[in-house]
Amino acid sequence: MTDQLPPQPETPPPPAEPPVVPAPPDAKLKSGKNHTNAIIIGSAAAVIAAIVATGVVVVQSRGDSSKPAASTKSSATTQDAATTTAQEPDPTPTYAELDANSFTIKLKTKSRQCFGSAGCNLTVEPDLTYLGVSESINPDATYEITYEIRGDESGPVIETAELSNQTSLNYTPTVIQTASSSTKVSVEITDVAEQGG
Repeated sequence: MTDQLPPQPETPPPPAEPPVVPAPPDAKLKSGKNHTNAIIIGSAAAVIAAIVATGVVVVQSRGDSSKPAASTKSSATTQDAATTTAQEPDPTPTYAELDANSFTIKLKTKSRQCFGSAGCNLTVEPDLTYLGVSESINPDATYEITYEIRGDESGPVIETAELSNQTSLNYTPTVIQTASSSTKVSVEITDVAEQGG
């Protein structure tokens, strides 16, 4: 039997690189390549230090300049303050002060019966419009709105309507008698008084 050798590779293996031995700290750089590597490493270290320093400055500039940089303790204090603020009750809401200028008023004629030269009997109701936003009216208060109807043959008629729940108006229709069919009937708010609330 003949001993057979394993087949040889077609190309020889690359030569092994010599091991890199670090130079002692006090040794001078002898080649230009080592000097270039040192410059590159030094530059990279300077860039990294500049980036870190810039990041710290940016983070500190976002906070209040009169306060020291945030720490774990101050962060917890901020969270406690936010939690306390969220748990405080809402302030008491404020509502509009209503007066005669807060509304416009007209009269709706619900019925009319005329008697020639003797005049007419009219049944009228107030048609109020609030000039603001209804949410600005105190929902817990009742407002007494006093108005005066002119045109009745016996003189002005004074009536009161009650506004409650911001939009609910309660009133009693008014019956007036005019001196003639051509008599103009008008209305004006004279007072608004808040009850309760």
